[in-house]
Amino acid sequence: MISAIFDACVLYSGSLRDFFLHLADDGLIVPYWTEEIQNEWVYNLLQNRLDLKRENLERTCHEMDFHFPDARVYGIETDVLLPQLPDSKDRHVLAAAIRAKAEYIVTFNLKDFPTSALAPYQVEAISPDDFTLRIIEYATKTFLTTIAKHRSDLINPPKTVEQYLATLEQQKLLKTVAFLREHKDKI
Repeated sequence: MISAIFDACVLYSGSLRDFFLHLADDGLIVPYWTEEIQNEWVYNLLQNRLDLKRENLERTCHEMDFHFPDARVYGIETDVLLPQLPDSKDRHVLAAAIRAKAEYIVTFNLKDFPTSALAPYQVEAISPDDFTLRIIEYATKTFLTTIAKHRSDLINPPKTVEQYLATLEQQKLLKTVAFLREHKDKI
């Protein structure tokens, strides 16, 4: 299985969060996050979506922690031994990846996690789209089965294959969508 810390910018989107949690639920990935990461995506979402309620988002965080009890990373230290990153607020993400022994940091903010800073820890920053391609390489058949199940689980409202793919496109999973278009009959 592929392990990854999910940055707040990835967990921010309910559609993207749900997509990756379905992959985790089927054993394709081992997800990790910290309380600080969860607090960050909740805070940012509440700043941008006044129609959402804090208690509902906090319930989502609790459900994530309950459903994936080993996903929450504790005991991280962002001490002086860690390299400086372009944004010092991201040091906790690297510290969590090291603590969890995660292979990847899944983020849209690749520039904030330079290869030179991560390489000594054998961690790679990767976009959600490229991360998904790694999953596809690792377990194509299971990935397609999981995607079909994920789409069928969406009942409020249900989504056609094209609607589902359009949602993934909105999440910037363009290479993933290109792959899925070649396998539309399986999803």
